[in-house]
Amino acid sequence: MKLAMPTRDGEIDSHFGHCEYYTIFTIENKKVVNRENLPSPMGCGCKSNISSILQDMGVELMLAGNMGEGAKMVLEGHKIQVIRGCSGAIDEVLQEYLQGRISDSGQGCHHEEGEQHQCPNH
Repeated sequence: MKLAMPTRDGEIDSHFGHCEYYTIFTIENKKVVNRENLPSPMGCGCKSNISSILQDMGVELMLAGNMGEGAKMVLEGHKIQVIRGCSGAIDEVLQEYLQGRISDSGQGCHHEEGEQHQCPNH
């Protein structure tokens, strides 16, 4: 299984579409067997082609901070499950996930066209 995390300075970026890069973990038997970084493309997450790139890489899960419904729908359309509400160091978030202690917050970003993003936890 492969999972991705939007990352900035070794932590989950609080806004998926603005991260520096995506950290991609390959997991086998609840252990990390590979870790790689994918530079973030230009454009907000749902407006870039990141979903198709991640899908082509075999990513099945995105552990993210805040994310708008549009980005969530695009990722899910590419067969990538999304868990929002994650925060902190990516290695710690990964361990929490592997121990079954992470679930989706159900909260996303809410903004209208042309407005600044209004996200919880910003």
